[in-house]
Amino acid sequence: MRTRVRGWRWRRNPLRRRSDVIEAWTSLIVAVLLCVGAPLVGTAAGWWAYDNAHATQVSLRAHRHQVPAVLAEDAPAAVPSAQGGKQPLYGVKVHWTEPGKGTRTTVAQVPAGSRHGDRAEVWLDAKGHGVAPPPSNAAVWQQTLTAGVWAAGGLVGTVLLARAVIGRVAERHRMEEWEAEWARQGPNWGRRTA
Repeated sequence: MRTRVRGWRWRRNPLRRRSDVIEAWTSLIVAVLLCVGAPLVGTAAGWWAYDNAHATQVSLRAHRHQVPAVLAEDAPAAVPSAQGGKQPLYGVKVHWTEPGKGTRTTVAQVPAGSRHGDRAEVWLDAKGHGVAPPPSNAAVWQQTLTAGVWAAGGLVGTVLLARAVIGRVAERHRMEEWEAEWARQGPNWGRRTA
């Protein structure tokens, strides 16, 4: 039957080696980094990503505007996909009437399968060129969560890799220490003392 002694690496005893102490401190630091550091890093990265994505969204909304337009040609039909998902967008000619400037034409992104004469809401830049719509709130949050998860995951991976390296080095040093101790004590085991 095997008895496990908890915390033996933290207490003074003749079996404890320097590598055992290093491994014990490493385990404590790893636990703190995984339980506290990873969530903090993920949250900080998420806030940073949210601020950047939201600023980009606000800037694009300020420099783009949406107008009702009429398609001047047919958009290609949607190709059936095994994945389902959203309809793809295609660039087709559209025209709209601008007050004081008359009818204008540009190429804009519209859903697949749209027909000539259909009405569509298109996004235009300051020069009247068709552009992609600004990112939605869902896209901003998706970018935020992605950045937070990747940052936290990167820290976790780095910490676990460092723990594995330190554990391997500590094990090598432990074996060297035990070998040196055996070289000092081993010859005395075969002698009979009276």
